Amino acid sequence: MDSGDVSPPQKTTRAVPRALSDGDDPDPRFTLANERTFLAWIRTSLALLAGGIAVEAFTQELFDATARKVLGTTLLVLGGLLAASAAIRWLRVEAAMRQKRSLPLPIWIPLIAIVCALAAVTVLVAIWLTNGF
Repeated sequence: MDSGDVSPPQKTTRAVPRALSDGDDPDPRFTLANERTFLAWIRTSLALLAGGIAVEAFTQELFDATARKVLGTTLLVLGGLLAASAAIRWLRVEAAMRQKRSLPLPIWIPLIAIVCALAAVTVLVAIWLTNGF
């Protein structure tokens, strides 16, 4: 090899999930916004988990054991499902941005709203029944 032969620089590849290998990198601002949304879903998941733990730990006077376990378990399961779905949603949104497709709708929003509203009403009614209006 003589000193005049210079090979072009090698393109470095980074490890990306297969779902993100198609398409072009989106504007970094959109990727970072998607990441912030993911973190918001994780914070919501942590709040649901904390709520489930709080129901079990602090509501012995309000609920009997069965009601406490049902409400606490519901919040814990919903929090766990939400954390798992946050990762899936992040991946789906990132892939849609790379492929210039419409963003997928979050299917969890109505379920989260309904479960949280039911949990709040349940606790409120239990407090009213225990302590009076």
